[in-house]
Amino acid sequence: MIVSFVTTYISYEFNISFNVDLTLISIAVIFPLVFTIRGSFRRREKALEHLSQFRSSLKTVQYFVLSNAQLSEENKNEASAILIDISKDVMGHLKNSIYTTNDLDDVIDKIYKFIDEKHELFSGKIRDKVFRFMNDVHESIENLHAIHTHRTPISLKAYCKIFIYMFPLIYAPTIINNIGYETPQWFTYFIVTVTEFILISLYNIQDQLEFPFDDVGLDDIQLESFKLDR
Repeated sequence: MIVSFVTTYISYEFNISFNVDLTLISIAVIFPLVFTIRGSFRRREKALEHLSQFRSSLKTVQYFVLSNAQLSEENKNEASAILIDISKDVMGHLKNSIYTTNDLDDVIDKIYKFIDEKHELFSGKIRDKVFRFMNDVHESIENLHAIHTHRTPISLKAYCKIFIYMFPLIYAPTIINNIGYETPQWFTYFIVTVTEFILISLYNIQDQLEFPFDDVGLDDIQLESFKLDR
């Protein structure tokens, strides 16, 4: 906004105006900006799908454990505690800028160790079902970790930001040339400032959608609703 105001002021102060086709400039700014917004929105929708799969699979494993008549209440509580720990650790991992999954792997392995230690209490059919749904849990976690780690290419975001800041340098003199010096200056300031406000707002929306797990933006994913013990 400051760049827009200063650029317009300098253009009037030094009588700078020229006629430039803004179509090419608009394509250079709007197209990559819209592309990154759409990409970030798709990643957010995919994250919602994987979170739903994660919780439903984890809940199904819990049902298998709790419905096993061979297990004591103590064993059932132990297994439920492990599953709840998996859920909490995954949500904590997504909220923070942690790019390794070593801790997650350790806590997820606990459910396998639990079943392995109590293998005589699980039939082969039940074990196969548990491991199949744990495979879904693993797959959803890996997909969420990929979304968490790999975002919009930095070079593309930098390109958008640079051109957004450069846009008023070309836009302000062109607007002055198109509407003429006889038009009130406040009108030019208004057009240039509002246009830049729209561009930087779209960039900020994309930046918020870029990381939908940190509870900062209005459209962030409510991770608490995907916990096993919500």
